Amino acid sequence: MSYLRRILQPGETLRYVGRLHWIVYLPGLVLFAIAVTLAAVIVAAGQLGNFVPYLLIALDLVMLVSLLTLLAAAVRRWTTEIAVTDRRVIFKRGLIRRHTIEMNMDKVETVDVDQSLAGRLLGYGDIVVRGTGSSIEPFRKIAAPLDFRNQVTAR
Repeated sequence: MSYLRRILQPGETLRYVGRLHWIVYLPGLVLFAIAVTLAAVIVAAGQLGNFVPYLLIALDLVMLVSLLTLLAAAVRRWTTEIAVTDRRVIFKRGLIRRHTIEMNMDKVETVDVDQSLAGRLLGYGDIVVRGTGSSIEPFRKIAAPLDFRNQVTAR
């Protein structure tokens, strides 16, 4: 059972559930592409006998960092929950150390969306929910940020 389903109050309805965009995997995928390129260089460089052991060590390190980066992104994406109910905005992240932020809909003043060119093309962006007296910290790389904003502002 998800965190969002457990904390809903009696009579509260879930209007929108967001998530992190797949772009969070990009650093790990780039490192993986570098590892594949390095493996191709090792295969092609069979004649460079003295350098092959060093290239193998570099390949191992790049592959390990790539896999750890992809695993961290998967855990981050899996453990981040973003929701809009008829009463509040909810952000939750973390697996072992949980960080949650909730803001009542009555307190929301604005929802800022910041999208780069790549974000506009691929459908992700950063969101900041501003309320009376406080604001929720920016949430980065949220999928479909305009849909999220529309659910908060369309009461």
